[in-house]
Amino acid sequence: MDAFYASIEQRDDPALRGRPVIVGGSGRRGVVAAASYEARRFGIHSAMPSFQAKRRCPDAIFVPPRIGHYAAVSAELMAILDRYSPTVEPLSLDEAYLDLTGTERLFGSPRGAAARIRDEIHGTLGLTASVGVGSSRLVAKIASDFDKPDGLTVVDPGEEREFLAPMPAGRIPGVGPKAQDALARVGIRTIDDIARCPPDALRRALGRYGAVVQRLARGEDPRRVRAGRQRQSLGSERTLADDILGRDAVRARLVPLADEVARGLRAKGVRAGGVRVKVKYATFRTITRERHLDRPAADSASLLAAADLLLPRFELELPIRLVGMTAYDLDAGDQPRQASLLTPEDAPRAERAEAVERALDAVREKFGAAGVRRGTAVPTPKPPSDGSD
Repeated sequence: MDAFYASIEQRDDPALRGRPVIVGGSGRRGVVAAASYEARRFGIHSAMPSFQAKRRCPDAIFVPPRIGHYAAVSAELMAILDRYSPTVEPLSLDEAYLDLTGTERLFGSPRGAAARIRDEIHGTLGLTASVGVGSSRLVAKIASDFDKPDGLTVVDPGEEREFLAPMPAGRIPGVGPKAQDALARVGIRTIDDIARCPPDALRRALGRYGAVVQRLARGEDPRRVRAGRQRQSLGSERTLADDILGRDAVRARLVPLADEVARGLRAKGVRAGGVRVKVKYATFRTITRERHLDRPAADSASLLAAADLLLPRFELELPIRLVGMTAYDLDAGDQPRQASLLTPEDAPRAERAEAVERALDAVREKFGAAGVRRGTAVPTPKPPSDGSD
């Protein structure tokens, strides 16, 4: 998908269309989660500190992320993809591989099927996607990034090496900045350079991974698309405007995160088998702690209860600048679940909580995220002054 988070915000709010939109925190410690193409023209990209983004584009509009909503749109996206192939492998909320082998009599050539998929996504979701078609995962992935936004790039069988040759070495998965520096020291800068390099020289630069990289550079990628692969985690985090201290302050930040993550789980039709809490201290030291749930869950109360048990394992008396929560070990929501023999009363309680939160999802879907909120998320009003203080 093209600038998925930002594009959803522009779709939902016509006033944002055509304007530089940044999804993320706008405070001095905020981080860019996603940027619209209008914002990208200023050199803004994900993971950039918000203060830098503001400096590059003072007119940028910051929108807080809505992970649960993005997950709901993702579920609609994956439902579209499932209609075109029985072999769909999601990689994230906004990206997936499809194996179109054997679908020609239904949807025509791979190029025609890709065009239909792109058109249906736009017609159904009001969003644009860029599609790459190739004989392997590597080529299809690189092709999907070749002509963004709203692009369609097809690499016919036999043309893989010619397509890849002029691209920088860093386009190959696993060839990060350090590997690129190692390759540059021996004069290798493009994918074609890797393909032509003597194996011994490549091994000296990249170790045993050199042989794998060279096969990929030649367009040889035997990895198959794996149907039914589930995204294994779903999380959200917040960089705080000011450092916080103490359990109560940290837990208060976890409450909206639990709501957000739980809504994302329900939108994806999955439940979490475990919860991971992340804390980044003012010194930038990052600690994570995790815990398996007694039973898979998709309600915020269950996620928050697990987080409560994890908090004593952190040094909460130190200044904290970021708090995050991730649900992991996901399974399909319709899978049978083993009830607890020790706390059987927890099962109906969790099911009721999930049913209530699904009803809240419907309210938010109709009236927006502010249509209903937890009381703990609403600031307590100050009592009126009687003039004595």
